[in-house]
Amino acid sequence: MNEIETKIKTLRDELEQHNYNYYVLSTPTISDYEFDIKLKELQVLEGANPEYADPTSPTQRVGSDLSKEFEQVAHKYPMLSLGNTYSENEVRDFYTRTMRLLNEPFDIVGELKYDGTSISLIYEQGRLVRAITRGDGTRGDDVTANVKTIRSIPLKLRGNDYPDVFEIRGEILLPWAEFDRLNKAREEQEEPLFANPRNAASGTLKQQNPVIVASRKLDAYFYYLLGENLPGQGHYENLEYARSWGFKVPDVIRKCHTLDEVFAYLSYWNVERKNLPVATDGVVLKVNSLLQQKNLGFTSKSPRWAIAYKFQAEQAVTRLNSVSFQVGRTGAVTPVANLEPVLLSGTTVKRASLHNADIIEGLDLHIGDNVCVEKGGEIIPKIVGVDKDARSMMMGDKVRFIKNCPECGTPLYRPEGEAAHYCPNESGCPPQIKGKIEHFVTRRAMNINIGPETVEDLYEADYVKNAADLYTLTIPDLLSLDRWAEKSAQNLMDSLEQSKTVPFERVLFALGIRYVGETVAKRLAFAFRDINNLQQATLESMTDVDEIGERIAQSVLNYFADERNKTVINRLKEYGLQTSIDETVLADRSEKLKGSTIVISGTFTKHSRDEYKAMIEQHGGKNSGSVSGKTDYILAGENMGPAKLEKAAKLGVKIINEDEFLNMLKK
Repeated sequence: MNEIETKIKTLRDELEQHNYNYYVLSTPTISDYEFDIKLKELQVLEGANPEYADPTSPTQRVGSDLSKEFEQVAHKYPMLSLGNTYSENEVRDFYTRTMRLLNEPFDIVGELKYDGTSISLIYEQGRLVRAITRGDGTRGDDVTANVKTIRSIPLKLRGNDYPDVFEIRGEILLPWAEFDRLNKAREEQEEPLFANPRNAASGTLKQQNPVIVASRKLDAYFYYLLGENLPGQGHYENLEYARSWGFKVPDVIRKCHTLDEVFAYLSYWNVERKNLPVATDGVVLKVNSLLQQKNLGFTSKSPRWAIAYKFQAEQAVTRLNSVSFQVGRTGAVTPVANLEPVLLSGTTVKRASLHNADIIEGLDLHIGDNVCVEKGGEIIPKIVGVDKDARSMMMGDKVRFIKNCPECGTPLYRPEGEAAHYCPNESGCPPQIKGKIEHFVTRRAMNINIGPETVEDLYEADYVKNAADLYTLTIPDLLSLDRWAEKSAQNLMDSLEQSKTVPFERVLFALGIRYVGETVAKRLAFAFRDINNLQQATLESMTDVDEIGERIAQSVLNYFADERNKTVINRLKEYGLQTSIDETVLADRSEKLKGSTIVISGTFTKHSRDEYKAMIEQHGGKNSGSVSGKTDYILAGENMGPAKLEKAAKLGVKIINEDEFLNMLKK
């Protein structure tokens, strides 16, 4: 395992966990800025090393806020995220790139980036029929009943010039005044306080009781109209129409004709945003013309015609009282600074992440230090400096990274080339055990209807100590726990039964073998076809599989060499989980594209990009996100990226259209 491969793996694991913390738990542990820096670092590494490409990488995905409590609904139009910038130079790059790609005049619409929870509303014949959260970008939670309690959202539209069917997107927000009122009431009742308005809005929207939602006085601002028959030819003009229909479209939106006007807009709101009644964390810039948006198209993760500019973080000085250490699912140990409470960006800060031993050493921290705390993205704090001149003779001990796991006492180790320390006691360290069970039940793995709190309860009650124990649960077991009733217990039992139909490749992913993500699990599953063959595989036979390197193969061998893991797998087989590939699935596969690496670019009419990716994989080909000397074909639709076109011509890569590709599969 080389240094670059290790770094890519570490970044992917960290970012995936942070995605989960942010979108599922609504408890982020790092700032937006830190997340974006890590994401950009990973993008650069993946771009320079395409041999380590993985379609499940955080660079290719949108995070998820799916709740098991609501019906999940597919988005007609995917809800993608935006690329983030933090400097005017990056904004200039976006503007000049857009100018080069369009080669014609264009306007930029500036609007504030509100810090709440995203929502998509669908209207038919002028009436609200459905409200869906972002979810994972392709599916979200149906929260219509809760959204109807928000008074700023029209249930019936004004006028009569709206399309018969359309979608409008915006942000559900909790105003600062309501946030303060709510936290004051919770403090009086000795309930935990909300960390910030975004968490409060997200948590409120997922309440099962709409009466509670109504009592919290949420607000909603709207910024994007979608549909087949929109009244205007521009984004700005359509928002003006939406305002006339009764939607709360912010009056801060501006159409900018030049780059100087864009910079003036950024400069103004960098100061004035502090006077707004709701939280913001930046500005969104969008090409106005819908036709030009269509011509610019999308990357796999975000539109090329829009970008988010994040404001610089605010800072405050406070006292470091102590440092504690937390253990994650992978065994990674994270130090956390416990601070004297200080007000920063509208919220009280008590804790800040210290990340790893190198950060602690670089800061030269001592207990009692006055430290400079910053809220990157105005959500999660971090320590960015120490006032060493303020130290006195009464200063406390120097902060040092621990040598033993704070949960189980096992000596920690630090892999060569990595910044994190790990606890190696995977099967005996409580946070790791619970983390593996939490991974097993996730939607993308076994899709079992429980969350982290339930896993915690089941673990503490000694009902579940590994994934196989889930299938021994009974309704009386569940009813013996707090907050469980017959219906919720039966729902879990039904969910466990349904999980027995989950295909083998997802079962393999659910086991949580280190380095075995969704894509690797799928490749191993189809290469070896059942778990018995995989258990008997050698290092050589595994590395013969496309994209399976020695590091992954050795990790799989180590997993199956552990008798405890073998016992869990044997039990899962006995309980009826799928441990081999379904023969009907194998019958649909072919090797027509074996050995071919294909890049998809542009927009298509006969199938979606995701459908074409599935076809390539189904017939033995390999998807790639970038053109290189290893690319065999580019499947090109409308508005193919000019950079890919230029590189294809330079490398002599063959370009094929939809019909040519589909004909290849018919032969």
